[in-house]
Amino acid sequence: MPNASVRPKHGRRNRRRRREDPVRNELVCSSLESAQQCLFNQDYGTAFVHYLLVLNLAPAFKDFARESFRFTLFKWADELDSLGRIQDLFSCYEQALELYPADEVILNSMGEHLFRMGFRDEAAGHFHKALKLRPDYPEARENFYRVANWLVERWHFLMLNDRGRNQKYQQAIRKAVQGGCNTVLDIGTGTGILGMCAKQAGAAEVYACELSKTMYELACEVLSANGMEGSIKLLHMKSLEMEVPKDIPHRVSLVVTETVDAGLFGEGIIESLIHAWHHLLLPPQRALSDSAEASVTGRVIPAGATVFGMAVECLEIRRHHRMCVSEVGGLSLAAAGELRSPVSCTFMPDDSVEPYTTERLSRLPGGYKPLTEPFRALDIDFNNVQELEGLSSREARQVRLLVTQEGELDALAVWFQLHLDEDSSLSTAPQEDTCWEQAIYPVHCAKGFILRPRDELIIEVSCRDAYLRLCSVAVARDGHEIGLDKPPESQHTGSFVSNPNPEAELCSALACLQTDQNPAKDFCMLESSEMALVNNRHYHQSFSSAFSKLITNLKSREQRSAAGLANSTNGVDSADLFYVLDVSEGFSLLSLIAASQGHVKAYSSVEKSKQQEILKRLARSNDIPEQSLEFWLNRMEDEQGTLQRPTSEKLWTAIILDCVETCGLIRQKLMEKASLARCLLEEGGRIFPERIVVHGMLVESDTLLLESAVQGQEPTLGFNIAPFINQFTVPVHVFLDFSTLECRHLSESVELFVLDLMDTNANYVNREIKVQATCAGRLTAIPFWYHIYLDQDISVSTLSQNSHWKQAAAVLQQPLEVRAADWVRLAVKLHKSTISITAHIDTVSGSME
Repeated sequence: MPNASVRPKHGRRNRRRRREDPVRNELVCSSLESAQQCLFNQDYGTAFVHYLLVLNLAPAFKDFARESFRFTLFKWADELDSLGRIQDLFSCYEQALELYPADEVILNSMGEHLFRMGFRDEAAGHFHKALKLRPDYPEARENFYRVANWLVERWHFLMLNDRGRNQKYQQAIRKAVQGGCNTVLDIGTGTGILGMCAKQAGAAEVYACELSKTMYELACEVLSANGMEGSIKLLHMKSLEMEVPKDIPHRVSLVVTETVDAGLFGEGIIESLIHAWHHLLLPPQRALSDSAEASVTGRVIPAGATVFGMAVECLEIRRHHRMCVSEVGGLSLAAAGELRSPVSCTFMPDDSVEPYTTERLSRLPGGYKPLTEPFRALDIDFNNVQELEGLSSREARQVRLLVTQEGELDALAVWFQLHLDEDSSLSTAPQEDTCWEQAIYPVHCAKGFILRPRDELIIEVSCRDAYLRLCSVAVARDGHEIGLDKPPESQHTGSFVSNPNPEAELCSALACLQTDQNPAKDFCMLESSEMALVNNRHYHQSFSSAFSKLITNLKSREQRSAAGLANSTNGVDSADLFYVLDVSEGFSLLSLIAASQGHVKAYSSVEKSKQQEILKRLARSNDIPEQSLEFWLNRMEDEQGTLQRPTSEKLWTAIILDCVETCGLIRQKLMEKASLARCLLEEGGRIFPERIVVHGMLVESDTLLLESAVQGQEPTLGFNIAPFINQFTVPVHVFLDFSTLECRHLSESVELFVLDLMDTNANYVNREIKVQATCAGRLTAIPFWYHIYLDQDISVSTLSQNSHWKQAAAVLQQPLEVRAADWVRLAVKLHKSTISITAHIDTVSGSME
């Protein structure tokens, strides 16, 4: 029982603390009134300061003022964001979290700002804290799923599920440790698996470093669960920043790492190994005298690598990296200049260019055709520091490849063999079942160039900036070399196409000599997804047809007179114009296609000046009046970024929304944007698209399981890793090519959900449907895609072969065993544009709903 004699004393002290201070109370009341008045006047910055004062002086008001304070914080943060005052923005959030440290809404909102600005690790931490405070908080859960795809890339799951790869690394490490390598450093430890292998093999000292905060914290959990937190020293830092004896007490005898990407060097393995040899590793065997003991030498696993490549024809690569069409939606694209993706080894206008991209060749829609036999591009010895240091300064070497099949030259595909030691290696070749993709070096300058058998393709191999760079230099044919590596304006058509008429070839060359020789003038980079969009002829033609129908119907309804049209100024009469707003993400031709219909004033959301110049050039070449196209975001400062009309005379005739992300998900806040857009349409106006129908199918796919979570009940190499990495399992797999996915179809395709952007009353947030299995199997996932209806009759599918969109799939946490003719009940939910799907066997027989 508490000491009763103490209680009165505490009571007296509490009464003294609660004594009211009239001056403070007056300040609190006046500040609270001022905060509310500032909110009314939309002066959010001043309101925020007043709320801080009130809540610091009178914490009792916290519950009362919570909602108003959140609203003020979020509005002020948006203003600071738009002004670029990022430091002030985060300072406001930090002050807010000092007052409300357990407020899941504020935590989630700060995470959203962090993620948009590229601080993914920190964003994940805030989303995770919000979920711990409120596990059923849907916004935080969806944000965490989105950021999880960035922080723990899907190849982590594939890698841990790859038993062959894991066992080979384990065997190589065990062999090295038992051979005398007692001190080990694991660079880029990830889950910590290689460091644990070294400790399990008997290493006396094991150190590991990891730069990603998320993966570092994950590795800490894994080490603790496996009883190794005290025997492996884990550092949250780059190996390049490590020093002896500051971070580790002395040099180690073995470095293990798997910091390699599809292009081998893209994760910085060369730089980290050079630093390790100079600062963290004992000297190699060859650097010691004959009398030195072998046990004091240093070595690296993997010991080295051999890089291979070949030339390929592939339509899927082509349409994502260069322009393949001459017109779309009635627009001639001849004046567009050269459009290409930011992936190039030859022509590099700025630092945003990447030397290669990555693809899994075996799963590319439409497949690929090898045009040459594989060739050996490079050998590298990771245990030779002189060789590593000389890599970037190596002279570029030329390789001549005999063409074995006729085809269009689209890319060079690259893979490698990773030599763990003298006995064991791993291959990332296209035919191998591996967690790695292949590196793809697109060919931009050989548009339409057909290689023939017995041609020789001349490839240049170099390692500038410690990146492996391959480019097609020339083709040797019939004793002549045809150059491929020059900027496009210095090439002529005769170089690309075999022309039996020498006079025509000469005329073509002379015509090109009269063009501007500045290679950068007509050059513009688009993201690979934007290139695929430009090349999607069906999508643009469908929009052109649907928009034309809308204009025709509106003209007919309003019965515009021919005399009224004749009084237009420069073909544009502002009194009778149709106003169109395109708020598509990134580069879009839709505003220009709308303007080409005539008597249309179109506003484009394209931001980049060079891309705006392309649209202006296309407008001129397609005889579209200059006044018919404006760039909406150039007016942002005046209109505060809202979907307002540029004048108050009329509402919008059409608003074009970008509804589906390239990855296969509905765009965030789509329904909110559609709701606002509907209020801004004139009578008879339309949102494009007007409706989206989600379709899906039941499938059995081990591939999706392996890419989504660590599988099986057995520990990975005996280590307990799965429960920790599987925290980052996401329910929806994105960037899926359903046409090439290894899977068994367990049902026909069915309609899952409808999003009506024009009729709010037609929408719902939940739907249950029954799907009948057509064959027996393990239901592991429901891939889904969209039919995008531009109007009632015209639609495009994101599943079509020429689509610039990928598909997505809801992956079940636990596969369901289904028999032929079983009914599976799917619960489909939409929350803030995010679709989720759950499934269970329907024990009551019935028909499709």
